[in-house]
Amino acid sequence: MTSNNYTEAYVWIWLPEATEPVVAGKLEMDGKELLFNYGKSYLARVDGANPAIAIYDKELPLQSGSIPLLDGLDMPSCIRDAAPDAWGRRVIINRTLGLKGANADTAQLDELTYLLESGSDRIGALDFQTSPTEYVPRSPLNPSLDELIESVGRVQQGIPLTPELDQALFHGSSIGGARPKALIEQDNKKYVAKFSASSDLYSVVKAEYIAMRLAAIAGLNVAPVRLVKALHKDVLLIERFDRIHTKNGWQRKAMLSALTLFGLDDMMARYASYEVLAELIRHRFSNPKNTLRELFSRLVFNILSGNTDDHARNHAAFWDGSQLTLTPAYDICPQGRAGNTASQAMLIHGNNNLSQLQNCLEAAHNFHLSEAEAKEIIEHQISVIKGHWAGVCDEVELSEVDRNLLWDRQFLNPFAFEDYAR
Repeated sequence: MTSNNYTEAYVWIWLPEATEPVVAGKLEMDGKELLFNYGKSYLARVDGANPAIAIYDKELPLQSGSIPLLDGLDMPSCIRDAAPDAWGRRVIINRTLGLKGANADTAQLDELTYLLESGSDRIGALDFQTSPTEYVPRSPLNPSLDELIESVGRVQQGIPLTPELDQALFHGSSIGGARPKALIEQDNKKYVAKFSASSDLYSVVKAEYIAMRLAAIAGLNVAPVRLVKALHKDVLLIERFDRIHTKNGWQRKAMLSALTLFGLDDMMARYASYEVLAELIRHRFSNPKNTLRELFSRLVFNILSGNTDDHARNHAAFWDGSQLTLTPAYDICPQGRAGNTASQAMLIHGNNNLSQLQNCLEAAHNFHLSEAEAKEIIEHQISVIKGHWAGVCDEVELSEVDRNLLWDRQFLNPFAFEDYAR
């Protein structure tokens, strides 16, 4: 496959509880900007079982004509949420540029190319087509994990994929993130499969499994995870929460990243903050009291588990056309660190993002929590991590070397406790 010079794409959407998509509108290039306008037939869907909803009302309200972009954006952020990130782009570059894929600059291909040449089973409820009348999904047969692992290895080396391996990995090319991953289906459930990278210095997939399991034990709302083996390598399976299997087919749940809720793009992500997200929750989310407590709990757990990759694309909300609801947590993955000092990817309060529990306490009021309530959450999580660490490590047969590497460095690093009075 070679890259096409696309100038437009039609946006198809699965409306709430629908198992088939309808065309919502069209994306068109206007200079360096990608603009969207709703189709007349979509705007006319005001009655019946599946009335039209805005893709996101604060950015793409239901109205006719080309919709201006928010300041600082070159495409609608709610559309960008459905585009592939670093790993998916590497897969597409491998498909289009062959051997150049290992070192190619992702800017060599434009956003329309990434939207139209990535798999159709992307996160959320959108897909992109060249036709406004015929929906043709770009999804191959369900690949095996063995095929996927072989495909991952070739992409990492910049080796062109065989047609069979190309199809195996293509299915997951639309999902976000920088690490190797793919999409699979088993027993009427869909999963994101995460693989080891050739540059890993320790078992990253096991570390993420441990963090997700401990978070669930601590009472956080997290996506279910499984650890399996293929070709003697560990594979982490994360159950997708944006898909619902029914007797009539798959329903898709619309999702928006926190980056979209902030009105920011990736270049402005450094301005994203838990403080602002908490404010959005208070005003726009369902069940704000419990949601604020959940978000605070996730912030604390990220610090205690060494997950400093808590950027605004790793927080998301379901969108039903009128309300936002926090999704289960995902991508809780301890990050490597050379020393003790660490910073979260999002600001905690003010301009402070240091990975310390004291900063959580100082921000607690933004989550409508008293200091006592915040401390109770913190102490509970510390107790869970200490009490279940060995058992969860045993579940995945984590080596003694990796246990020593993760403990007191990623998990419960002393830096987190500086200035925190227990």
